[in-house]
Amino acid sequence: MIEDTLEQNIALGQVNIKDIHWMMDMMQSIDVGLMVLDRDYKVLVWNSFLENHSGIQASKVIDNNLFSLFATIPERWFKQKADSVFLFKSSSFTVWEQRPYLFKFKNYRPITGSADYMYQNMTLIPLLSSDNEVQQIGVLIYDVTDIAVNKIKLEEANAKLLNLSRTDHLTQLNNRGAWETSLEQEFHRIRRSKHPCCVVMFDIDHFKNVNDTYGHQAGDEVIRRTSKLLRGTMRKSDVSGRYGGEEFGVILPDTDATNALIFTERLRKRIEAEVVEYEDFKINITISLGVSQLSEDSESYQTWLEQADKALYVCKESGRNQSQLFSKDN
Repeated sequence: MIEDTLEQNIALGQVNIKDIHWMMDMMQSIDVGLMVLDRDYKVLVWNSFLENHSGIQASKVIDNNLFSLFATIPERWFKQKADSVFLFKSSSFTVWEQRPYLFKFKNYRPITGSADYMYQNMTLIPLLSSDNEVQQIGVLIYDVTDIAVNKIKLEEANAKLLNLSRTDHLTQLNNRGAWETSLEQEFHRIRRSKHPCCVVMFDIDHFKNVNDTYGHQAGDEVIRRTSKLLRGTMRKSDVSGRYGGEEFGVILPDTDATNALIFTERLRKRIEAEVVEYEDFKINITISLGVSQLSEDSESYQTWLEQADKALYVCKESGRNQSQLFSKDN
């Protein structure tokens, strides 16, 4: 470090005025923020980088308390970091993922123009005096905006890809794979917690007739409208998915069979009352729903799902447009 070298050379009597000049010139010209603080957090050094990005000249900063100058700096957090440097005589580091910045400087980099402010890494270094004590610390501020923005964009892109891989394009619900994964996770969770939970399977009655009569585009609109009504009926904790074609699945955590049937009947009546308009057509639809509450008899999530599917089959055999709870007697 420049400061360490200067301190050591001064102690050895090896520094002349030219050495001091070039070292100070380097500290002013480096593309890194540098300030020096004493134990009272009074600013002793404020280099050109900090002048340029803060818009505050060194003459306005030197000999003033850091926190009185910059009220946005979290004083308690910063002092905890600095105190460890004073006490243990060792450096401390903070990266932008932990705290985006120490000083909220505007971002002027053209490549990362999407960032409103400069992302910063910070290093605190002990400055040893001639008696080997730390009375001052150096604070180095690194502009890592390019790195931070690129990483954030990559993470956002990966999150979008993950979401796309889990989402059914037509309905924006979970696709079959993602929904079954959630069902398996819920199965194991309920086995441990012993809380009630129900799974619902339902499909659109006579959906083939919709496609044959009005066309597949109209059928797609029916599926989209059904999924919209489903989202409007669910709780935030419920998990829905398009299982395939016109068939849907819903996981109802912390819900017993009685309340699950309340949910299915509410959804069924809403869809029955809905008129799907497509071009010049007005299409009325109904749904049939099968419900299964997880029990000790369910050996796996597949068994649980099969029980709801059997209840759905009973609905179809009984005239459709109704809800049916799974029973061994069916």
